Amino acid sequence: MEQNQYIVALEIGSSKIVGAIAEKTSAGYLSVRHLQEERHLNSVRYGIVQNVENIKSSINRILRNLEGMIDGRVTQVYLGVSGRSLHSIVSEVNRSVGSTEAITRELIDRIIKDATSTPIRNYDTVDIVPRAYYVDKVETPNPVGQFGSSIKIKVNLIVAKPSLKLNLNRLMTFGIPAKDYIVTPLAVADQILNESDRELGCMLVDMGAETTTVSIYKNKALIYLNTLPLGGRNLTRDVMIGTQAVEETAENVKKNINNPLDPPNADNVTIEGVNAREAANYISARTGEIIANVNQQLADAGVSSDEIKSIVLIGGCAHLNGLKQKLEDTIKIRVRLGQNPPTLNILNSDINRMEYIEVFSLLAAAAERIGEGETCVELSTSNIGPGIEKRNTDPVPEEPIQVEKPGKKKTKPSGGGKWKTWKDRLVGLISEDDDADDEQ
Repeated sequence: MEQNQYIVALEIGSSKIVGAIAEKTSAGYLSVRHLQEERHLNSVRYGIVQNVENIKSSINRILRNLEGMIDGRVTQVYLGVSGRSLHSIVSEVNRSVGSTEAITRELIDRIIKDATSTPIRNYDTVDIVPRAYYVDKVETPNPVGQFGSSIKIKVNLIVAKPSLKLNLNRLMTFGIPAKDYIVTPLAVADQILNESDRELGCMLVDMGAETTTVSIYKNKALIYLNTLPLGGRNLTRDVMIGTQAVEETAENVKKNINNPLDPPNADNVTIEGVNAREAANYISARTGEIIANVNQQLADAGVSSDEIKSIVLIGGCAHLNGLKQKLEDTIKIRVRLGQNPPTLNILNSDINRMEYIEVFSLLAAAAERIGEGETCVELSTSNIGPGIEKRNTDPVPEEPIQVEKPGKKKTKPSGGGKWKTWKDRLVGLISEDDDADDEQ
């Protein structure tokens, strides 16, 4: 009988680190019931790891706790890539071809790889996303098998500052290697946007603690990605400064005001010593600034609001009271909250929450990449028999956030990665030690 595969993913955000394990059956069904997180402040700023040792210790604790839950040993992980400097750059590659020979997938892969042959000053390329194909200047959805004398491929290069990659590499120096790096916004879009979203025009807005990432899709392709240095923690800090409250109090006030984005209609009450209407004034003003910046991304992408039919809102700040409606009223585009990936069966009701959509999307994306027979976990001898040395899984002084609680939901099999061939080649690009400086 074939062994199930185990996939481990880590998502490192500005306010917390989340690790999770998924199990993939030989039929392709994907399920998860184990998740661990650690909250932190100031060790990661704007998605960029600042204090490597603190985050390394948190990752080690998370993985050890996960090991204790599965009675096995984590051998490798998939790491999410996100942060302030992450954005897209459009690049075009032209190639003359023999008109008597059909265009092959191998040729397409080589041309796409050529898009990274010219270094981009101060940035590393972390992924390549095809945007459009042209054979003899005529756009085509799939050039493979066609004939022509020339082919042009337009791609989005997903780039980031060298420090982003460098510090991610430094994190994994305690013995568990990163099997692959996955760009988190791309993984989320791949998993939660439907075909209609991509075809008709959609803006995915991930409003996190210190960054807001905007991804725009049209005609089934990514056309723009950018990360703004603004997020939910900016709202909290404004309340802190304006009301002289500590951060924990300001955060609780922000979450408990009935109308934080409509100050005149906020209850005139005191929450932990802070006047709710006064705090709402600060929250509303900063939220308006963030929404204005999100709206500006449409112009920067070269599209109008008429070309975008929907906005999908996710992230830790997505559930701020009134934010969905405020975003819809301001940008004049229908807004809905994102849902967890439909390809992932979440067996534990305690972790079936929207705040984990990023790590769930990383697991689903990794399940498409992992090779046949590969796994991120070695089960202990009690699970698979003799020959596997069990790792020390003594309890770590961190309270686990979940208890096993199987459910009944089923999911469809996940397929192989569409661009796996050339994406695999990028692993070498991002996993090499980088001699660049740590400029953010």
